[in-house]
Amino acid sequence: MLIQKVLPVSRGPFQTQSPFLFAVYHLDNYPPSRAQDGMGVQPALLHGRNLGMDFGNSDWNMYHGRLVPGFPQHPHCGFSTITLVRRGTVDHHDSLGSYGRFADGDTQWMDAGRGVSHSEMLPLLHAEEGKNTLDLFQIWLNLPRASKGCAPNYTMQWREQAVKARIKDSHGRIVQVETVAGQLEGWPAPQKPPQDNYARDPENCVAIWVISMDAGARWEIPAAPTGVNRSVIFFKGDEINVGEYAVKRHANMHVDASLPCPLHNTGTTPAELLMLQGRPIDEPVVQQGPFVTSSRPEMQQAIQAYHRGHFGKWPFEQDDPVLPRESPRFAHYGDGREERPE
Repeated sequence: MLIQKVLPVSRGPFQTQSPFLFAVYHLDNYPPSRAQDGMGVQPALLHGRNLGMDFGNSDWNMYHGRLVPGFPQHPHCGFSTITLVRRGTVDHHDSLGSYGRFADGDTQWMDAGRGVSHSEMLPLLHAEEGKNTLDLFQIWLNLPRASKGCAPNYTMQWREQAVKARIKDSHGRIVQVETVAGQLEGWPAPQKPPQDNYARDPENCVAIWVISMDAGARWEIPAAPTGVNRSVIFFKGDEINVGEYAVKRHANMHVDASLPCPLHNTGTTPAELLMLQGRPIDEPVVQQGPFVTSSRPEMQQAIQAYHRGHFGKWPFEQDDPVLPRESPRFAHYGDGREERPE
């Protein structure tokens, strides 16, 4: 049976399968910014919002930000984050002394390993209406117990290096598959994930694909080896058929990865899907917010390490730093290296 489980897609996180821990889709249509507001939201528009904990709004959210939307300094431990910015801008700073800006098609991979604090702020760079849209996925991928103590690090997958397979179906309709992780046969492999990342080893069959389909288009996700988990999340479009199952609303489908997965966009508008796939990590998972360990004693140790400052001293003046408005896309690493897209 192809489809094993169907879950609704709401504004909150998606339910994921091992090796994934968490996935969330952010779509925010932020208002224009003004020079005097420092790339933030005009104060008059913030009345009535629960600043510091502003989630679940239909138009846009401040999240944990108070003037600039985003996520001020907070810890991560024991897993990896993959942040796909389809549209919008993210300013990253961390306790390793790294910082940078990525935007509009870039992807950041960060292995938290034994622990790191970072901030992810969402500066509003444009004064024109409709220009400050944020369209972003963040995905949490577990680290095996043997890798949870790795040194924290991050790498950039710039949009200039993105692999986007453009496929025509038998009627000439277009299907595009962006392979953030995991190679699609017949197309180049995407950039390798960080050294300690679970997705680094091809035997783990990790794949993160964003699939875009013209109205009426058909395509089939290839089968994966037995024992691999696969979720197909329909997040944009009218309706779609997955195998013989008609999906009339946005849905999170857990499917049998050992079977090919036929897709048919039966709607009148383009459809988009996120596929998350990987061999499960057969180990206990203890999760408390942004801390992930394999046992309760390890959880206590991780939280104590954070409170004792072992995740690194925060080297920036603010908990929610943003780069200058005119800053280009770049990554400055804690060892002094600097990287820009080519």
